[in-house]
Amino acid sequence: MVMAEGTAVLRQNRPGTKYIQQNIRADFSNIDKILEPPEGQDEGVWKYEHLRQFCLELNGLAVKLQSECHPDTCTQMTATEQWIFLCAAHKTPKECPAIDYTRHTLDGAACLLNSNKYFPSSVSIKESSVAKLGSVCRRIYRIFSHAYFHHRQIFDEYENETFLCHRFTKFVMKYNLMSKDNLIVPILEEEVQNSVSGESEA
Repeated sequence: MVMAEGTAVLRQNRPGTKYIQQNIRADFSNIDKILEPPEGQDEGVWKYEHLRQFCLELNGLAVKLQSECHPDTCTQMTATEQWIFLCAAHKTPKECPAIDYTRHTLDGAACLLNSNKYFPSSVSIKESSVAKLGSVCRRIYRIFSHAYFHHRQIFDEYENETFLCHRFTKFVMKYNLMSKDNLIVPILEEEVQNSVSGESEA
């Protein structure tokens, strides 16, 4: 295709995940910049691309968890004492060892997000498909909460390298993809304390 001189080629959206990864590489701690959509970006596509990126990075956390999250020690997917999560990867949801739950959940999320049935286009996404993103968020968040409450050292090391749970928490709050009650890793309190202590020093 030959373009007349001086005409701009308009693209519907920037290639989402690559754009997000570029911002992460530039400064993974600048969460607001990473979550800020480019001008004219379709919101559904933006949420979708972020979720794909979260799943990619959560695989890194899952690999680290394998060193100490064993089926015989972490027999259930738990967070605090009151939370036991059932694995949705089975015909009827049932209890799974935490590491299996983690694998099943990330596999299930990848299958859904790569599905041509629900996400045939990277330019716009049907509202019914965007609606599925909330349940994916709730499921993958449980990986963070299990790691935080049961494998704190691994969680902290990975978080210091990626700010992944911080970014995920801000993301789901920004787009109302999860209710505050389900965000049990105490990142929101931390953010509030930091902003308060920041003000008092000024």
